[in-house]
Amino acid sequence: MKLKKILGLGLGLVIMTSVVGCSLGENSSKKADASEDKTIVVGASSTPHAEILDAIKPLVEEKGYKLDVKIFDDYVLPNTALSEGALDANYFQHIPYLEETVSQKGYDLTYSVKVHLEPMGVYSNKLKSLGELKDNSKIAIPNDPTNGSRAIQLLADNGLIKVDNKELLTVKDISENNKNIEFIEVEAAQLPSVLQDVDAAVINTNYALSANLNPTEDAIAIESSDSPYSNVLACREDNKESEKIKVLSDALTSDKAKNFIEEKYEGSIIPSF
Repeated sequence: MKLKKILGLGLGLVIMTSVVGCSLGENSSKKADASEDKTIVVGASSTPHAEILDAIKPLVEEKGYKLDVKIFDDYVLPNTALSEGALDANYFQHIPYLEETVSQKGYDLTYSVKVHLEPMGVYSNKLKSLGELKDNSKIAIPNDPTNGSRAIQLLADNGLIKVDNKELLTVKDISENNKNIEFIEVEAAQLPSVLQDVDAAVINTNYALSANLNPTEDAIAIESSDSPYSNVLACREDNKESEKIKVLSDALTSDKAKNFIEEKYEGSIIPSF
């Protein structure tokens, strides 16, 4: 009889241990999930987007969140990753590019706030002004539709070419090219590296800054401040109203963000809020 009691007591302890262990495991898992849910994962270009995100990290942390910034060096993967749920948001693109991507890919993406404008510039290792361009010169421009159109419009605004009255321009929409300029279409991130091989290149500011080119000092032509190409915090339609996006949006449009942009970039990047 005593043996049965001892065996019964031992079995009870095993069962209790199993139950407690299971309970602790579940609680641990819940804590891990809760901790993970407090991390905001954002895709960004290294310059200036990741720099701006790093500057406002303390504001995000004050709200109880950790900011995890993933660096991308192209314009395609960040929207794919956001659409697939690998990111909570991304911060690298302007509104026309986002709209074009949504139209082409069918992604259910939108944006929460406008953060800054990066005036696109024309750069050259050979020229001090566009007026010095000779006949049959070569100019490199971005090969994606929105930035390519933006580059062509910038050159038209500076009188180098004339273009058709269209919202999205391609080289085929150049109606007058008196200098017979050859346009070389290159992936945006690679434009600084081909600058030495062409007479000029139209480069997005984030890639110009990464190549130590200062738009206000080195560009031989630059977009005006009324450009519609504000960079935004992109998110999915299904998480636009989430606490994560609200916290990050507030931080990116704070006085701290504005002061950082104005002091760090000295006019080469302009706050849009």
